[in-house]
Formats: sequence, C-alpha cells, structure tokens
Amino acid sequence: MNKTITSLTVLSGIALAITFSAPLMAADGKAVFEKTCKMCHVPGIAGAPKLGDKAEWAARNKKGMDTLVKNAIGGFKGAKGMMPPKGGNPKLSDADVKAAVQYMLDASK
Repeated sequence: MNKTITSLTVLSGIALAITFSAPLMAADGKAVFEKTCKMCHVPGIAGAPKLGDKAEWAARNKKGMDTLVKNAIGGFKGAKGMMPPKGGNPKLSDADVKAAVQYMLDASK
C-alpha cells in the first residue's frame, strides 16, 4: 500500500512538472505560420515575401536572423511594403515570432 501511494505521488509530481513546463517548450514555427503569418505570406499581401520564394527570402536572410526577428516583432516599413508588429497578433511571444521566421526561411531554401 505504501509503495502504491509513493508511486502515485511520484507520477503526480511528474504530471505537474510536464503541465507547468509546457509553456517553456520550443515554439512551433509551422503552427504559428498557419495561425497568423500565412494570411500575408501566402498571397504576398503588403509586400510580404511569399513562403517558398527563394529569391525574396534570400535577400531578407542576408540581413541576418536577428534583424529579421527584430523587424517581425517590432514591425517594419520598407520600400516593398510593411510588416505589422508580430504579424498583427500581439498575443504571440517573441519565441513564437522567431520560430515562424525560421520556419519561413527554412521553407524557402
């Protein structure tokens, strides 16, 4: 009986640790893209580079990941268009935005 209680206590602790550590898991760039980014990055609205457009993403990649993420988080106006802060979704974390940028870069190589 005592071993059963101990086992249940350990399992409960593990379940709680998993539950509360979930937000610390890496952001899913594809999921963020599907939920927020694709509205502009599929059709190319407001000058957004289309997902898979190697030339457009290569040009942006030359600026460096830090610059791309900074612009995506804070917003950006350029010669070809504009990017609203966090793609217009203020609920996104900075990690979500970074993961989405990485997803788009990877999908456009």
